[in-house]
Amino acid sequence: MIKRLIDRLRGRTPPTRPVLKLNVIARENHPISRRDISSAAVKTLYRLRDSGFDAFLVGGGVRDLLLGLHPKDFDVATDATPEQVKQVFGGQCQIIGRRFRLAHVRFGREIIEVATFRAHHSQAEGEGHGRTSDDGMILRDNVWGSIEEDAERRDFTVNALYYNIADFTLWDFAGGLADIEKRQLRLIGDPETRYREDPVRMLRAIRFAAKLDFSLEQATGEPIRRLGDLLDDISSHRLYDESQKLLVSGHSGRVLELLQEYDLFRHLFPQGIPDGTSARLLALTADSTDQRIADDKSVNPAFFYAALLWGRLQEQYARLVDDGMPPVPALQQAGQRVISRQTTRTAITRFTAQTMRDIWEMQPRLENPRPRQVDALLVQQRFRAAYDFLVLREASGEDTGGWGAWWTRYQDADPGLQAELLRALEKSGSSDGGASSSNGTPSRKPRRRGPRKRKPAAAE
Repeated sequence: MIKRLIDRLRGRTPPTRPVLKLNVIARENHPISRRDISSAAVKTLYRLRDSGFDAFLVGGGVRDLLLGLHPKDFDVATDATPEQVKQVFGGQCQIIGRRFRLAHVRFGREIIEVATFRAHHSQAEGEGHGRTSDDGMILRDNVWGSIEEDAERRDFTVNALYYNIADFTLWDFAGGLADIEKRQLRLIGDPETRYREDPVRMLRAIRFAAKLDFSLEQATGEPIRRLGDLLDDISSHRLYDESQKLLVSGHSGRVLELLQEYDLFRHLFPQGIPDGTSARLLALTADSTDQRIADDKSVNPAFFYAALLWGRLQEQYARLVDDGMPPVPALQQAGQRVISRQTTRTAITRFTAQTMRDIWEMQPRLENPRPRQVDALLVQQRFRAAYDFLVLREASGEDTGGWGAWWTRYQDADPGLQAELLRALEKSGSSDGGASSSNGTPSRKPRRRGPRKRKPAAAE
């Protein structure tokens, strides 16, 4: 009550609550089956129900099952508080978060996220439960409510679908099923208000549109270009987490297109959109990342950031060398500068930053290999990433002197051919230019050197 009075004195009126209408779909009229849900999620739902609580599968897991996809994560919504969930599951459960408290229930290596039904902030009894900034951004979100209020608080209609374990019905509060059929993303409530509550919803809209191949409903997409500056107030740590979700969505190529289309790219990556060969390098990296995810292979965010910032690194490096700095420290200094600039928006981890530097700093060594160093380079920890990076640079049209192809040939060769390639490399010496020699070995690139220090004049 006091909070509502303060809001009124500040001239802030509570947002208009969306008008939702529950539509219950019987089991025989929807395709979701317990066979398609992870056993850990099913056990969580039944344990909560058997303990006297309501329990629903909700969000992306329900949405993806309706789309015929195979979700990796399943979330549960319940009327049990985090402390009550902890009582039900004991040592299997851990309560996490301050801004948004919820429970993690562990079954072996699988974790099921259990969230308590949320209500509106206007119903908060003190700032310990719910708090918003003067601009309407949610700072604390621990106001418990009913399932109807929880549905109103969900972001997109397609994420406000609840699967009831009690009778296997599907509860649709906001017309999510109709939007799935239209393949569109639509925010629940007033879009501008929802984006101001949590600006990261704009990035979620981009991610879901790319992942699901959905369009953004006109009223949902229109405010994004105007409200992108709100992302500048989000912590760099949270933006790093969100950027990783964008890049490992399996559709990073489309994500990059949408970030540019809705003018959000600059709020995540402040050094600008790459152009020329750097733009092609980033596009090839996105395609490679998406293919690795499709093949169920691991991806390293450092590789993506290395490609994203490669053009800016080269610019910084050229300036430093022109100012007289020797090549090796110039490359190191350039790398530090572009990483520091990026971390003002996304808090790159120390491990990721070091991996980026390793990839960059190995490029000159791969383009100017010495015969005795070739096998030593092959066994270095970052060789594979640096080699893949070199090959993508070559494929993007950048002049690498043909060394990407040489390293490919060397790795695929038998010991006899490898020895022959090393002898040819020895004979090629340090000839200038980028053309291949007569024996098929690329010529070494001339090294950019800093100015020689003059010897002091002899005393007369």
